Amino acid sequence: MRVFTSLLFVVWLYLWMAILGIIFLPALLLPRWATIFGIRTYARVIRLGLRLICGISTEIRGREHMPEGPVIYAGKHQCMYDVFIPFLVMRDPAIIMKKELLWYPFLGWYALKAAMIPIDRAGTTKTLKAMVGEAKKRAENYRQIVIFPEGTRKAPGAPPEYHAAGISALAKAIEAPIVPVATNAGLCWPGRGFMRRPGKIVYQILPPIPGGLPRKDMMARLQGELEPATDALVKEGLAVQGRELPAA
Repeated sequence: MRVFTSLLFVVWLYLWMAILGIIFLPALLLPRWATIFGIRTYARVIRLGLRLICGISTEIRGREHMPEGPVIYAGKHQCMYDVFIPFLVMRDPAIIMKKELLWYPFLGWYALKAAMIPIDRAGTTKTLKAMVGEAKKRAENYRQIVIFPEGTRKAPGAPPEYHAAGISALAKAIEAPIVPVATNAGLCWPGRGFMRRPGKIVYQILPPIPGGLPRKDMMARLQGELEPATDALVKEGLAVQGRELPAA
């Protein structure tokens, strides 16, 4: 049964991407807010499909910790869903994303129109400077910058591997609050494969870390707050599912 519902959700995911991608094509000729609305609509459709098809509910905690204006949203990254959640909690997110995604039909077109920030993950110092420059422009327009400090998807329980250069450069250039966001999404939606497990996906928005901290202090606070919160959510999610993580 789980195989069937998982396959059905994959069909739902990409079918609605195509349907909404076509419906919102005129948004590509309108101001950027129209494209953001289209992406937000798709995020809601994903959430609905998870609940109806897979028995996966979504809870977003700590919305009161989201400051007004520009912030740096620093989240754990466990699956594709993480990329769409910011559109459910922020007014105007700008996501730092790998540039290869720009080649995807619909996804790439709307990412360009929405002025996301594509980067080469294997880039040089020049790439880092370009990313920071683009992010600073977005923040000056009161947008919220979204970065996943580990750079790629990590399974629940995997050892953390933070890339300090990117987020510390952003924090220094923008001097906006850094909002850590923990999750256990990978328990229900693994980063690899198509299987989905029933349960509850939780995103927990933690209190902001002040901007302008020295790099070492900022990274210590970010990891020191984000990892325990994520571990607690993973433990909570495992209890709901009645299982344990496999031994490393």
